[in-house]
Amino acid sequence: MSTSLDGQSLFGEQQLEIELGSVSRASIERTLPGLDGVLSVDMGGRSRKIKQKGVLRAKSRAQLDEIISAISAYMDGDTHILVTDSGEGFDNLRMDVFKVRGERAGGSGMAVDYEIVYTQLKVQ
Repeated sequence: MSTSLDGQSLFGEQQLEIELGSVSRASIERTLPGLDGVLSVDMGGRSRKIKQKGVLRAKSRAQLDEIISAISAYMDGDTHILVTDSGEGFDNLRMDVFKVRGERAGGSGMAVDYEIVYTQLKVQ
């Protein structure tokens, strides 16, 4: 099993890392006449950031460009599902950032480092 985004195996498995951020909480704070201090209302858990880092590999520059274009297409504002090679799944993900850097010839083709930042909109 490989890491997939909406069922598409786009990333390969070499040097792939997923870093989970903590769930943020929302609150409303108000001052009220006659109250010494503030009233704080906890609005519960909200979203969290998930970072994915790794190396994309392809046999040619053209194939690497196709992979990068396919991943970039997920920056569409919709929510997606990421499933890791160990079977752990993360749903309600919006892809916010996709960075590519460090292009190089490696082994039998081309390689590039990448980083993706998702926002998990609803954490269960």
